[in-house]
Amino acid sequence: MVKAYLRYEPALAFGVITSTESNITYDSTGSFLLSAALDSLAIWNYRQGILSKLLSSSPRPSHSLAVTSIAASSSGSIATGHADGSVRLWDVAEGCCVATLNGHRSAVTALRFNKQGSMLASGSKDCDIILWDAVSEAGLFRLQGHRDQVTDLVFLDSGKKLVSCSKDKFARVWDLDTQHCMQIVSGQNSEIWSLDVDPEERYLVIGSADKELHFYQIKLDAEVGEDSNKWDVLKQFGEIQRKSEDRVATVRFNKTGSLLACQVAGKTVEVYRVLSDAEAKHKAKRRIRRKKEKVVAKAETDENTNGNAETQQLVVIVSDVFKLLHILRASKKISSIAFCPVTSKGSLATLSLSLNNNMLETHLVDDSKITKTHAIELHGHRSDIRSLSLSSDNTLLMSTSHNAVKIWNPSTGSCLRTVDSGYGLCSAFVPTNRHALVGTKNGTLEVIDVGSGTCIEMVEAHAGAVRSVVNCPDGSGFVTGSADHDVKFWEYQLLEDSKQLTVANTRTLKMNDDVLAISLSPDGKYVAVALLDCTIKVFFMDTLKFFLSLYGHKLPVLCTDISSDGALIVSGSADKNMKIWGLDFGDCHKSIFAHNDSVMAVQFVHNTHYVFSVGKDRLVKYWDADKFELLLTLEGHHAEVWCLAISNRGDFIVTGSHDRSIRRWDRTEEPFFIEEEREKRLEQMFESDMDYSNDRYAPREDLPEEGSVGLPGKKTQETLTAADSILEAIDIAEEELKRIEQHKEDVKNGATSQFQPNIMMRGLSPSDYVINAISSVHTNDLEQTLLSLPFTDALKLLSYMKDWATRSDKVELVCKVNAILLQTHHNQLTATPSAKHTLTVLKDILPKKAMGFKNTIGVNNASMEYIKELMSMRSDAPFRDAKAKLLEIRLKQSKHDGRKDGPSKRKKKKLKVSSENK
Repeated sequence: MVKAYLRYEPALAFGVITSTESNITYDSTGSFLLSAALDSLAIWNYRQGILSKLLSSSPRPSHSLAVTSIAASSSGSIATGHADGSVRLWDVAEGCCVATLNGHRSAVTALRFNKQGSMLASGSKDCDIILWDAVSEAGLFRLQGHRDQVTDLVFLDSGKKLVSCSKDKFARVWDLDTQHCMQIVSGQNSEIWSLDVDPEERYLVIGSADKELHFYQIKLDAEVGEDSNKWDVLKQFGEIQRKSEDRVATVRFNKTGSLLACQVAGKTVEVYRVLSDAEAKHKAKRRIRRKKEKVVAKAETDENTNGNAETQQLVVIVSDVFKLLHILRASKKISSIAFCPVTSKGSLATLSLSLNNNMLETHLVDDSKITKTHAIELHGHRSDIRSLSLSSDNTLLMSTSHNAVKIWNPSTGSCLRTVDSGYGLCSAFVPTNRHALVGTKNGTLEVIDVGSGTCIEMVEAHAGAVRSVVNCPDGSGFVTGSADHDVKFWEYQLLEDSKQLTVANTRTLKMNDDVLAISLSPDGKYVAVALLDCTIKVFFMDTLKFFLSLYGHKLPVLCTDISSDGALIVSGSADKNMKIWGLDFGDCHKSIFAHNDSVMAVQFVHNTHYVFSVGKDRLVKYWDADKFELLLTLEGHHAEVWCLAISNRGDFIVTGSHDRSIRRWDRTEEPFFIEEEREKRLEQMFESDMDYSNDRYAPREDLPEEGSVGLPGKKTQETLTAADSILEAIDIAEEELKRIEQHKEDVKNGATSQFQPNIMMRGLSPSDYVINAISSVHTNDLEQTLLSLPFTDALKLLSYMKDWATRSDKVELVCKVNAILLQTHHNQLTATPSAKHTLTVLKDILPKKAMGFKNTIGVNNASMEYIKELMSMRSDAPFRDAKAKLLEIRLKQSKHDGRKDGPSKRKKKKLKVSSENK
C-alpha cells in the first residue's frame, strides 16, 4: 500500500521591518509608511509603531518574489515591483493584489505614478521602460534605448513626458504621445542613481556617483534660440558640490518643493532649502553687490574692471536657489528615504529613513535642527537570527541575535519581550517555561526571566563560544558544548534567600577538539558530541564512558539529533550531506546529498522518523529517515537558513534565517504521495532548465535602436496556458457548428431526432463560448496570448467578430482583439482571398460600434461632471446662506447707523464727487 504523508504549508512570516533591496514611501494620506518585508508589503502606522497590514504577493513565498521597488499615487493606488520582473497593483482596503503585470525580464528597479495616478512607469535591470495603464491594468508600450539598468523615473508636463536615468551615465527625455526619445542628457562621468523634479516642475536634479548634484531647468515650451534646441526640455542650470564623498543613492523633493533631500550610500542625508524666486533674486543681488565691492577694492590699480562691474546683469545661479540646510547622520547605513506628504505644524517636513539594520526612523526637519521623533525597531532583530527554541507548551518562541533576545508569540508573530544580551549562538527554555538559557559567543551563559524580560544571571561558563545548549530529559539540568573543547553538565538550583533560579556545574567532559553540537537520547542514556574533526562521539551519560565513534563526513558536523525512540541519530555537515546512523551499532544507514550548501540544522519530528533539515541554500526539506526519501521542499527564505525548531506535536515548525525573518510552516490535512512530489520536482527542474537555456543559449537580438518602442508584455506560462484554452474553445466551437449544420441537413431530409448540444459549452452558443474564453484572459496577457495563435485560428476569430460586435459589453474587447490580429497578421490577411469578405464586413460594423461606445462614454462623463457640480453647489449652500445673512445684518446695521448719526464723511465725499461730475 502506498503511504500518504501530510503536507506542510507556509503560514506566517514575521521579524522583518524593512528590506534593504527596496525603497520606502508614504501613502497618499501620509498616515502610513510603506516598506518592503522581503516578498510582502508592510504598511506601518509610524506614529504608533505598529504594523497595520502585511500584504503578501503569493501564498507560496519565494526569493524571486522579493519586493524591489514601491510606488504610491496621489489617488491611493499602490504598486510594487518584484525581483522576477513583475509589477503588482494593490487594493489596501481589501488587503489583496488587484493585478499582476508581467513585462520585464529582470528585477524592477524603479516605479513612478503620474500625478493623476492613471499611468505607471516601471524601469528594470533589463534596461527597458514599460508604461502601464493603471486603470485598465494593461501595458501600453515599451521604451528601449538605455544600455544599463534603469535607476529612476519621473513624469513631466502632466504625464505627457517621462525622464529616465540609468547606470549607462545618460538621462533620457521621452515624449509619451509620439513614443520616442526627444532628448539625451549627458555630462555625468559616472552612473546616475536617482533624479527628481519639484512639484512646480521648474527644476530637475540628478544624483550620480560623482561629487556634484546636477540641476536642470525644465523648459516645456522652449523658445527657439541660437544656443538652444526647440526640442530640448532640460536646460543645464548648474552643479552644487556635495559634502559627502559617497555616491548618491536617492534625491527627493518634499511635497511643497521647499526642501531637497540627498541620501548617499552611507549614513548621511544632506537636506537643502529651496528658496523662492524673490529670495533667490535677493541672494543674487547680494552676491553681485559683494562681487562689486571686491572689484572696487581693486579699482585703484585697474580702472577698467570697475567699468565692467557696473554693467553686470542680475543672473540667478543654482547656488542662489539651493542652500544647504542640515546634514542628518544616522546610526547605521541608510537604505532609503521618503518625505511625508503631510507637513506637521511647526516644522518644514517629516523625513523617514530605512536603515540596513532592519529599522525605520522618522525625523522632523526644522529651520534650526532635525529631531528624531519615531522609530520602529521592536518588531525585528538588528541582524540575522542564530537560534530558535520553543517552550514546552509551544506558546512561546525565543530567538537570539548578535545583541538581543526576543520572545515571540508563534501563533500571531507578535514580539512579547526584548532582552539585551550578548551574541547568542544557542538557546533553550527551562522546563518550567519561566526562564530561558542563552549561550553566547564570548562563552557566557545567560539566565533570562521570561516574565519580566530581564537577564537575572550571567555565568562565565566556557572559555570559548557556547555552541550548544540541550536540556536533560528528566528536566533536572542541561548540557553545554563549547569551542574550548569542554562538554559541561549543569543542574538547576534555587537560591534560599530569594528563591531565584541559578545554575551550577556538576561534571565536565574533556574533548580533543571544538564541540559544535550536542544531542541527548530521550531516555537519558547517551550523549552525542559533534566535533570539529568531522566525527561524532557517543558517550554513556551516567558514567561518561566512550561508546561509539561515528565517522564518514568529510567536513565538520554542524548539527545532530536523536529520534524519540533512541534508534536513529541524524547528522548534518558542511559537506552538504545528511547521514542517518543506527545508535545501536553506529552503522551508517544512508548518506544523502541533502542541500546545495552546508546543512545548518536537523531535527526529528517527535515520535516519528521524519526529519527536517535546513541549509545555506535557503531551503527547508522534509525527509523520511526510514525510506531515505525526500518528501517536501519548502521555499520562502531569501538568505541562508541558520536554525529551526519543531513543536512537540509536530503540527508546525519555525525557521530562522540570515534575512532576519522567522517563518512558521503549518501541517495541513492535505495528504500527498512521494511519487507525485517527485514528478512535480522533475517538472519544475525541466521548466527551469528550459527557461535558463532559452535565456542563456538562445541567439540574442541586437541592441535596440536609440529610443525604439516595443511590446509591453512578455511570454509567460500564463499566456501559453491562455492560448491553449482559446485554441481548445475554437476547436470545440467548430465541432459544434459542424454538428448544427449536420442536424439542419438531417431535418431537411426528414429526420425527427432532437439536437443535443455539447455539455462542455454550458448551454452557450459557439460564438459566446469563444468570446468567454477570450474574456477570461487577463488584460495585460491578451496581446501575448493572441500572438501565440497560428494564422488559421486567428482567421477563425475574425469570422466570429461580426456576432461579438452586437454585444454592447464586448465592444472594447472586440476592437482590441481585432487591432492586435490585424497588426500581427497583416501581410497574410492581405494575401488571403478568403479573408477579404470578413474584413469588409468588419470595416462597416466595427467603426460604428466603436463610435457609439465612445459617445456613450462621453455622455456618461458629461453626466458625472454635471452631478459633481450639483453636489458641490449643494455642499456650498449653507455657506451661501450664512453669507447672505451676514450681508443682511451688515445692511441693517449700516441703515441703523445712518439714521442715528447721519451719513459718514466717506459717503459725503462720494456724494460731493458725483455731483461735481454731473
